[in-house]
Amino acid sequence: MENVVYTLRINLDWQLISLISQIDRFDTSWNAIERREKQNLKQLKSIATVRSVGASTRIEGSKLTDEEVDIILKDIDVTKLEDRDTQEVVGYFEVLDLISESYDDIHISAGDIKNLHNILLKYSKKDEWHKGDYKQQNNAVEAKYPDGTKQTIFHTTEPGFTTENSMNKLIEWYLKDEAIHPLVKCAIFSYEFLTIHPFQDGNGRLSRLLSSLLLLKNGYKWIQYVSFEHEIEIRKLEYYKVLRTCQVQRPNENISSWVHFYFDAIKNIQVQLMQKLQFHQTDEKLLPREKLVVHFIQNHPGCKSGDIVKGLGISRMIVIRLLSVLINNNIVEKHGAGSGTQYTIS
Repeated sequence: MENVVYTLRINLDWQLISLISQIDRFDTSWNAIERREKQNLKQLKSIATVRSVGASTRIEGSKLTDEEVDIILKDIDVTKLEDRDTQEVVGYFEVLDLISESYDDIHISAGDIKNLHNILLKYSKKDEWHKGDYKQQNNAVEAKYPDGTKQTIFHTTEPGFTTENSMNKLIEWYLKDEAIHPLVKCAIFSYEFLTIHPFQDGNGRLSRLLSSLLLLKNGYKWIQYVSFEHEIEIRKLEYYKVLRTCQVQRPNENISSWVHFYFDAIKNIQVQLMQKLQFHQTDEKLLPREKLVVHFIQNHPGCKSGDIVKGLGISRMIVIRLLSVLINNNIVEKHGAGSGTQYTIS
C-alpha cells in the first residue's frame, strides 16, 4: 500500500514492516547486552570510530586507509593538517565524537546542523568561505568522466532562500510528525537532506553523521559500536544507484527502494555487531599466540601461512600448529590447498 509521508511516497509493504520489526527486536535486547559486554564495547567503539571516519571520507574521495586514519587520530596535531585528506579526517572525527558524547544536547535545528557542518570543515582552508552556512551557489551532482567531460546527474535544490525554506520545512516536519515510526523518519530525513544538498560541500559526510545522531536520539544506542559508514562504503555503487533512481522522479517521488536500502544497511550492521561480540567472547578463551594469529588474520583476510610467519616473527612449524587448532575450533577458515592456501576468520 502506497502512503504519502512528508512530501514523498512510500510503499509500506510487509517486507518493510518486517525489516523494522527485526531492527526493533534487536533494540529491545540491547540494554542487557550493553551491561554484559561493557568492556568489549569500549574496544568496539574505538574500532568503529576509525572505520567510520575512514569509510565516510573515502566515499568522498579520500585515499587514507583505516590504518593511516588510526595513526592520525592517535596523535592529532592540528598544526600539521596540511593536506585535504587529513583535514577531513580530523573534522569528521570531531563531529562524530561530539555526537557520541553529547547527542542528547544537540538539537535537530538549523543552528545545530550548521554548527556541525562548521566543525566538520573547520580545518579545511579550501572551505573557509562557506562552512557553517547554507549554499549560495548551485551544487548540482555531476559525473566526471576520464576524458574530462562532466554530466549533470541530478539538480539539487536551488541555493539561497529556496534551500533555507526546504531545510526549515524538513526540520519542522521531523520534529512535529509523531505518527511515523522513528526509523522511517530517519530514512526520510537522510534522503531529503542529500536531495536538498543544503551546503556547498560536505553534504554526504554530514548526512551520514546526522543518520548516527538521529538513531542515537531515537534510542538506537548500539549504532556507536559499529560503523554505518563502512556498510555504505562497501555498498557504495548500490547506495548511489538507489539514491539517484529516487531523485530523478522528483518531486513527490516514491522512495521505497531508498528506505529498503537504509533499513537493510542497519540490519546488516546489527548482525555484524553481534558477530563482533561473539568473536570477542571467543577471543578471551584463546592462548596469547592463538590471539596473535587470529588478530593478524582478522586484519589481513586471505593471508597465507608465510604472511603470518613473516608478520608475527613466529616459526613456520608453530604457525601451522596454531592454524590447525584454530581451524578445528571453527575460529579460522582454510581456503584452497598447497602453496595457495589462504586463511580468513570464520
